[in-house]
Amino acid sequence: MRRPTLAFAALASATTLALGLAAPALAAPGASSSGAPRVADGPYVALGDSFSAGSGVLPLSATANPQCTQSALNYPHLLAQRTGRALTDVTCGGADTGDFTGSQFPGVAPQLDAVTPEARLVTIGIGGNDSSVFTSIIQQCATAGLTTLGQGSPCKDTYGTSYADTIRTKTYPAVRAAIAAAKARAPRARIVVPGYPQILPPTVGCYATMPIAVGDVPYVNGIEQVLNAALEQAAKDNGATFVDMWGPSAGRDACQLPWVRWVEPLAASLNYVPVHPNTAGERAYADQIQARVGL
Repeated sequence: MRRPTLAFAALASATTLALGLAAPALAAPGASSSGAPRVADGPYVALGDSFSAGSGVLPLSATANPQCTQSALNYPHLLAQRTGRALTDVTCGGADTGDFTGSQFPGVAPQLDAVTPEARLVTIGIGGNDSSVFTSIIQQCATAGLTTLGQGSPCKDTYGTSYADTIRTKTYPAVRAAIAAAKARAPRARIVVPGYPQILPPTVGCYATMPIAVGDVPYVNGIEQVLNAALEQAAKDNGATFVDMWGPSAGRDACQLPWVRWVEPLAASLNYVPVHPNTAGERAYADQIQARVGL
């Protein structure tokens, strides 16, 4: 069977719709903001990358491989504590969809190995590291911004639609397949796919701590929205639940004051891993998932 692809127009349309949505109000714990039935009691398995692992937030989890920089205060741990579910957390910093079926580090099993028929809740936070899109755009756009002292749009001028094209042709089908594989392993589980939060403000950044050129701020935001649209579509394709983090994180980006932001900046980060969710950010993930799903 030919692998399905997602038209760029569909991604753009989904992104446009997302921009028009206000941040959803949090439902009371145990109630689903979508009106869907409550998730059945039972084991919880968490899969994903550093945003799900809580990389940079101390203390580290005592049960995870230290190379994964998994936090004991990441949203999977918080959700498990709040709901009393038995948790198997195999989230790992730097993971991409290839690490769902292959070993990321020696002694670290493929993430899908943790998904069993007994699971009743599976969260899958993945996609940003596929084809190194997230790391590349932060590094390349910051480097470009430094060369122009924050002026112009050097990153957009150099890379154009290449990042969006990669998400469309590589990330989307890979995430779609990963969700399908998890669903096949745990057919009775509710599969939940959280998106990524806002890293930068809508138009004007903070060059001193996030050295992205002024014209590249909307460019970086646009790429992240394309990624979120791809994740949402991949979830929809599999009957999984997408949890928006873009809307709720408005005004909580890395350019905000330390007690306001959910994501730490590149410079002056309070986390040991910059440009990642802080403690408040991980808590916000847990809040949004709990409200959206009904835990």
